Amino acid sequence: MTEKHPVVGILGGLGPMAGVYFYQMLIEHTPARRDQDHLDVVLSGRATTPDRTAYILNESREDPFTIMEQDAQNLVRYGATMIAIPCNTAHYFYDQLARSLTVPVLNMVELTVAQAKAQGCTRRGILAASGTVASCTYPRACRDAGLGYGLPSQRDQDALMEIIYGQIKPGKPVDLELFRSIAAGLKDQGCQRAVLGCTELSLIKRDYGLDDFFIDSSEVLARETIRACGKEPIGF
Repeated sequence: MTEKHPVVGILGGLGPMAGVYFYQMLIEHTPARRDQDHLDVVLSGRATTPDRTAYILNESREDPFTIMEQDAQNLVRYGATMIAIPCNTAHYFYDQLARSLTVPVLNMVELTVAQAKAQGCTRRGILAASGTVASCTYPRACRDAGLGYGLPSQRDQDALMEIIYGQIKPGKPVDLELFRSIAAGLKDQGCQRAVLGCTELSLIKRDYGLDDFFIDSSEVLARETIRACGKEPIGF
């Protein structure tokens, strides 16, 4: 029986610009001389999916999972042979979602931790939305990989949330000095790398440029998605 041609299903809209940026990276980093050399992609962009952080923190009773599951199943029905979710916080639902689907779901969190370990990192900082922090997905993945980890102080975490929700999501300029001060706090804890564990934070690297201290989870997911489709990514 012939193996199915790979089709990437992007569960996007979480938030909207992060999903678009992820798709853009798939295009920019796939070796291609013509349209037909690019990956086949189906994209869901349901921006009205309830906020993942609010639900995890018990600030809202609107459960995002039902909509996420529905959209992922629709992607599969449309032909997706794998699912990528360019939202770290949504990985709180990863196990539940993966069980409900007949195709594999790439795990952004585990892939990002694996890259940190491959780079020789032994202690990694976690820059993420408070919902991701509360879900313990990154700390758990670090422990499973034998890595130490550091988290921002509560004051710095509150400031990071203001950057994510008060600046990036509304499309306002980012207070880069504040962001760098939060990262400096992780360095003071002995962290050799810090993950941009929120896809909104990936937009800071895109728009402002960041050094090698930061591991961009969106880039990791894009690279590994391209590889899962049988191609070797370029330009990372």
